[in-house]
Amino acid sequence: MNQHPEKRLSVSGYIATIEKDRFVPGSYQLVVDGTPQSHVNLDDPSDLFFEYIQRIGHIIDLVAMPGQPITALHLGAGALTLPRYVEATRPGSRQQVVELESDLVDFVRAELPLPKRAAIRVRHGDAREVVAKLPAGLHGNIDLIVVDIFSGSRTPAHVTSQEFYELLKPLLTPHGIIAVNVADGPGLKFARSQVATLRSLFPYVSAIAEAQILKGRRFGNVVLMAALNDPDADWMPRLLAGGPHPAKFMEGTELAAFAASAPIVTDATAIPSPPPARNIFQV
Repeated sequence: MNQHPEKRLSVSGYIATIEKDRFVPGSYQLVVDGTPQSHVNLDDPSDLFFEYIQRIGHIIDLVAMPGQPITALHLGAGALTLPRYVEATRPGSRQQVVELESDLVDFVRAELPLPKRAAIRVRHGDAREVVAKLPAGLHGNIDLIVVDIFSGSRTPAHVTSQEFYELLKPLLTPHGIIAVNVADGPGLKFARSQVATLRSLFPYVSAIAEAQILKGRRFGNVVLMAALNDPDADWMPRLLAGGPHPAKFMEGTELAAFAASAPIVTDATAIPSPPPARNIFQV
């Protein structure tokens, strides 16, 4: 690949850059508008680098029996890190990726090619609009939905509301999981409202992150999980045992207390996720 290739994205106008990881052979990082968005190990796609991505990777490990193919929907492409992970760990999986920035997908595929055998279909367009028009054959047949949508360093408001999550609900299999990456800072006002919103729609919701983040002491990522049914009893001990450490997990009454005073987000009240301080993601 080229040395530090970059591309100006036509929708957002942001600059996307792919940088070689100096410390991990065969690895690269995608940076958009100065924010590291993805890390890919081309030599070993099962090697996940970012902490929150590792947590979603462990969720993927527990969605079905090891090695069993799944049907997955990824909202937000990045460098296609998780689709590569699913293909590496669950060969034969059927995957759909939705991404607004078509040039980003073309840029990533040119510089960081996908495995030729991978059954990964990319749908171009706004995640919410595309989800509303997905084929009827996908309804009730998706095992995993990953919501990791960012414009630069912020999640757009229209993919954080109750109305948006209502579009995802009928897509899931009875034992399917939605994993949502939420970025928030001290106080966790945005994350609490996302928990409250998911709890208004799904019988099972949980959250996992580093303890200092869940205590609201610093900016970071919280992975939320929502499902139509409570996962197996051994789900969480196995998830936490997979790392990264230290990990804090909340569900049930503890999660209800976490989101107790938070409002449910609707289209009328939705706002983008808070921007991180620029020094958090200096590259």
